[in-house]
Formats: sequence, structure tokens, C-alpha cells
Amino acid sequence: MSTETLNQQIPARTWSLDPVHSSIQFGITHSGISTFRSGFGEYAATLSGGEHPKLEGTVEVASIDIDEPQFKGHLMSPEFFDVEQHPQLKFSSSELAVDDEGRVRLSGELEIRGETHEVNAAGRFAQVGAYLDGKERVGLSVEAAVDRREFGLDWNADLPSGGQALEYEVAINVELQFIAEAE
Repeated sequence: MSTETLNQQIPARTWSLDPVHSSIQFGITHSGISTFRSGFGEYAATLSGGEHPKLEGTVEVASIDIDEPQFKGHLMSPEFFDVEQHPQLKFSSSELAVDDEGRVRLSGELEIRGETHEVNAAGRFAQVGAYLDGKERVGLSVEAAVDRREFGLDWNADLPSGGQALEYEVAINVELQFIAEAE
């Protein structure tokens, strides 16, 4: 992919997150029979376009969308996210490439529980010249899979009938819509 393609796809400016039209979700196989899905309610992200586009963001771990207090408490504990020591997840891209059809390749450093590892994602990019409010918008939709053990999230329990309570692979789905900042 050429730099020209990147410039055409992500205009050279700073883009602010539209949280109303964005989401950060994850899924993990539970008990080997179904996928548990949830997400986070509080997060921030910025997108910088131009010759070397960059995506950066944070997620507030305590904003995980789980209504059951005991379950949420377990996830916030040192056995999982250890939210007191590590209140945020962080991401910073090292590569953000968009081809002529809007397909995205994204690589970057993901930090969870103080552990940082390279993550690769794929998805799509789209833009609209002006939305109903007259402001230019772009969207980034990407998916990745990570092994949670790499980030110190290795809790598990053996099931009485065999197998384990949780798989180690976690699917991450990110839908981000950005609004052009005033120049």
C-alpha cells in the first residue's frame, strides 16, 4: 500500500471520538458451550490521519458492562483485571493501513494489567463528507483475538464434567466513529 492511499483514506487531521456511535466489546467461550459477551462503557480514543495515521485509546476497566455484583467483583479482583493496580487498558498503534477498498490492517501495543503485547487487528474504514450535523466523520471497525494469559489473565477452573470454565482466546470487537476536530 502506498502512502498516497493512506492519505486518501484517513484525511490529515485529528479526529475525536463520538462515544454515542462507538463501542468496545469482547467475547469469550464459557464452559465450552456458549460465548459470553460484554463490553465497556467508558473509553477514550483519538485518531490522527495523514501520512502516518495513528490510533490511541484507553478503556476504564471498572466500566465493564456486567450487572451481577459478585461476578463483576471477581473480574475487578487481582485474579482477573486487578483494577486497583491497573485501572485502564491502553492501546497505541504502530501501523494503521487502509487499502483502496477500505480494508484495515492495524497493529499496536495493547496493555492489560501492566503487560504490554503486540496485537494485530483487521477490519474496515469508512468516511462521510458531512453528517446530519454538517461535520465530517470517519469510522473504524476492527476485530482481534488475544490469548488472555499473555496479559496475566490466567484464572480458570476445572469443570466437574471435564474441561475448563473459560477459553483462553478472547475476541475483541471495536467500533469507533470519529468527528473531525475544528481546524
